[in-house]
Amino acid sequence: MESHSQIILLFLTVILSLSIPNPVYAKTICEFPAIFNFGDSNSDTGGLSAAFGQAAPPNGESYFHGPAGRYCNGRLVIDFIAESLGLPYLSAFLDALGSNFSHGTNFATAGSTIRPQNTTLHQSGFSPFSLNVQYYQFNDFQHRSQIIRSKGGIFKGLLPKDVDFSRALYTFDIGQNDLTAGYFLDMSTDQVRAYVPDVLDQFKTIIKYIYDHGGRSFWIHNTGPVGCLPYILDRLQITAGQVDKAGCAAPFNEVAQYFNRGLKKAVIRLRKDLPLAAFTYVDVYSVRYKLISQAKKYGFVHPLRACCGHGGRYNYNVHYGCGSKIEVNGKEIMVGKSCEDPSVMINWDGVHYTEAANKWVFDQIVNGTFSDPPIPLKMACHRQY
Repeated sequence: MESHSQIILLFLTVILSLSIPNPVYAKTICEFPAIFNFGDSNSDTGGLSAAFGQAAPPNGESYFHGPAGRYCNGRLVIDFIAESLGLPYLSAFLDALGSNFSHGTNFATAGSTIRPQNTTLHQSGFSPFSLNVQYYQFNDFQHRSQIIRSKGGIFKGLLPKDVDFSRALYTFDIGQNDLTAGYFLDMSTDQVRAYVPDVLDQFKTIIKYIYDHGGRSFWIHNTGPVGCLPYILDRLQITAGQVDKAGCAAPFNEVAQYFNRGLKKAVIRLRKDLPLAAFTYVDVYSVRYKLISQAKKYGFVHPLRACCGHGGRYNYNVHYGCGSKIEVNGKEIMVGKSCEDPSVMINWDGVHYTEAANKWVFDQIVNGTFSDPPIPLKMACHRQY
């Protein structure tokens, strides 16, 4: 008799649970008319190429069949985000050729940092288009796009509507270069950790500026495991005791995790300070480390080697990067060649990920599994906290 009652009780519990809508999925899917992206090379779709020269072949070879402004053999995570929302790939703000900004703009440039650097691109490899500059560009774009759009004709079709700025998705993937910039200036990990709070304060300031301009839906990626990247493993001194089970440099990953904990706290603070906005914090670090540390399980090989490069343990050489050429007997020969099958490689050129890895990362984060709050990308306009 007792068993029978328990079965009935269990049945009623299941029925009741099915009748109560999930607070996330009960809400309508967000219809983002545009994306405004801020970031570095992980999401640069042509900014640095437009300013300083196109990313050379074999970049872009796998999907675009030629250079497409991306430091990758194909698409980036931001491209898959746009695809999933039914939007075209984002044109770079700095690219005057063939751009269509009607569904948003990409302010990201390779080498960008949150905190402005006191070096030139030639000196350090870090972009002059730091996050504050990207905000200035956004501010100018928002204002001038409406003046130009009002002229009608072709201008009206190439620029976003005024209302789209408040309905758009604002995506961020930046911070990695703030950490590596310190390392390449011979700073210790402790010295880099020491300036992280200042970097995050500057990040919060920019978010608040964008909020003041109508931004309401923010999708923020944390930074990845920099200690697993060939250009870090090759260029910086690491002792055997500092290498983890995946072959990554633990001290640099620990600083990345410190940055990410601070970023998460910054997002929590922003939620309180900016109550009309929806903030989604996306743990890209965990996804990328999962892929690198379990590469074979997910169909990848050589997780710490670059696909496109030249020589060395990690197929990375700071002097002969992806696409590099040398002259032999008066003839140019490419030495920074692509590997035979980029689709099974995680790292593209020692610094960036392959299209296959980017797609794998996107598939992990799109449903909200690695997000706080745990909501899918298409629900990112709703506050869940």
